[in-house]
Amino acid sequence: MAYQYADTKLKIFSLNSNEPLAREIAEEVGLPLGKISVTRFSDGEIQINIEESIRGCDVFIIQSTSAPVNENLMELLIMVDAVKRASARTVNVVLPYYGYARQDRKARAREPITAKLVANLLETAGATRAIVLDLHAPQIQGFFDILIDHLMGVPILSDYFLEKNIDPSEIVIVSPDHGGVTRARKMADRLKAPIAIIDKRRPRPNVAEVMNIVGNVDGKIAILIDDIIDTAGTITIAANALVESGAKEVYACCTHPVLSGPAIERIDNSVIKELVITNSIELPDEKYSAKIKQLSVGRLLADAIVRVYEQKSVSTLFD
Repeated sequence: MAYQYADTKLKIFSLNSNEPLAREIAEEVGLPLGKISVTRFSDGEIQINIEESIRGCDVFIIQSTSAPVNENLMELLIMVDAVKRASARTVNVVLPYYGYARQDRKARAREPITAKLVANLLETAGATRAIVLDLHAPQIQGFFDILIDHLMGVPILSDYFLEKNIDPSEIVIVSPDHGGVTRARKMADRLKAPIAIIDKRRPRPNVAEVMNIVGNVDGKIAILIDDIIDTAGTITIAANALVESGAKEVYACCTHPVLSGPAIERIDNSVIKELVITNSIELPDEKYSAKIKQLSVGRLLADAIVRVYEQKSVSTLFD
C-alpha cells in the first residue's frame, strides 16, 4: 500500500538518468514528482531551474550516476547546488547506482580514488544525506562525512528465488570472486543454501580468467550473485566453469545492470538460464533480452525516503 502525503514539506525530484524508477518511487510515497526543467546550452552546459518553491523543505533528488556517467553526475551536482541555494532545509541525494564505485582504492601506484572524489563533490555541492543501494565496496560509506544510508539488494533478489520453491538442498550460491563472499553469504543465509567461490585472476579491467572453484557445485542449481554486471565477461566465464564442474543449471543475478559493450550478446550466448536484475539503472530497449528478469527497488527506496523524512529507523529495511 502506497503512502499518502498532502500539504507536506517532503519534495521528490527526478533528473534524467532513471525517470521511470523515480516516478515509481514518487507514486509509492504518494506525491507527484517536483517540477524542474533541465536544459542545455548549445555548447552542452547544463542549466537547471526548479519551478516550485522548496524553501524549508526536505528535498530528495533521485539520480543514478550510470551511463553517460559524467553527464548524470554533473546534472546531480548542479541540482544539489540549485536546491541548496533555493533554501531547502535538507538536500538528500538518492543514488540507486553510485558511479565510480569500482575506483575505491589505489590498486596500483599513481591511481586516483575516484569513489572518494565523487563523495567529496556531493558534499561540497551541498548534499546533507545520501541514500545508496549496494555500494561496490561497503567501506565507501566511510568516504562520506555526511549522513548515509546503505540499502541492500540481496533481500529483493533472494525473495525472487525463494518464490521459485526450489529445494534448498539443490541450490548453491556462488560468488564470482573473493570480494563478493559476504554478499553471497547473505543470500545463502536467506535461501538456507551452501556457498561456493570462483577463484579468478583479472589481468586488466573488464577481463577475467577463472582459475578454479572452491566448493561443491556438482549436480546443483548454481545461483551467481554480484553487485554489478558490466561487460558480463566475469559472469559468463564463471557460468561456463560451473557447468564444466557439474552444475545442472546456472542462474545469475545482480543489483546494478550496467551491461555495457558486448554484455547482452555474451549473456544471450551463455549457459546462464536467467539473469535477474533490479531497475537501479534504466535499461534501454536495445539492452533487453529474453533471459533478463527485472525486479523493482522502487518500494525499498520509497520506504527509505519516508523513514528518513519521518525520522524513523532505516535499519529494518536491511532485512
